[in-house]
Amino acid sequence: MNNISLKLGERTAEGKKVTKLRDNGFIPSIVYGGQTKPMSAQSPLVETTKVVRAAGKHTPINLIIDGKKKLAIIKSIDMDPVKHMLRHVAFHTIKQSDVITTEVPIVLVGQGESAAEGAGLVVLQAIDSIEIKAKPADLPKSLELSIINLTAVDDRLMISNILLPEGVEFDDIDQDMELVIANVYEPSALQAANEAAGGEAEAETEVEAENGEETPPEGQSESKQPNDEVSK
Repeated sequence: MNNISLKLGERTAEGKKVTKLRDNGFIPSIVYGGQTKPMSAQSPLVETTKVVRAAGKHTPINLIIDGKKKLAIIKSIDMDPVKHMLRHVAFHTIKQSDVITTEVPIVLVGQGESAAEGAGLVVLQAIDSIEIKAKPADLPKSLELSIINLTAVDDRLMISNILLPEGVEFDDIDQDMELVIANVYEPSALQAANEAAGGEAEAETEVEAENGEETPPEGQSESKQPNDEVSK
């Protein structure tokens, strides 16, 4: 049973006042779900950030509102792209009897211990997470997949190699079980592929420049464009 809790207070600040709320060290949030009207809430930045990091979007949380506990899961997280700080959280209340759908991370175990890596090969993960459905008590924090038995180039692990815990199912009943999660590559081939990809990106930039999209108007330096002073 989870033991992650967060105390929420009712929020009255809306619109531009939310900025001041953040400046005072609080994070705005919304709580919805069930038959109740969505509630605008707030909580301290430090505590909320810790809860978001610990729970992600896959671990139920005990929200404490007016002294009462409500089980919930995080549905969305808004981060400041510059400051990399939490800006807003949306919580969805659930019941222990509900079967909920959420995304959980796929964790490769045994990294550095496989025969493939021992032979100088590289194991790359192609898929980091997948959607599953289960009751809150059965939700795993992650799905683990061992790479120990990977030995040669082109060896791979697929969705079909994941052993789901009891009570857990893939969300998509038509899930492609042959979807590749991890592959084994020869380092030189991987480097060549990366260089080729970099070359394609460079070629696209050159084409744009030839078309005048990346070239400043005649008589104007690259350091000062017409819109530089107004672009913010």
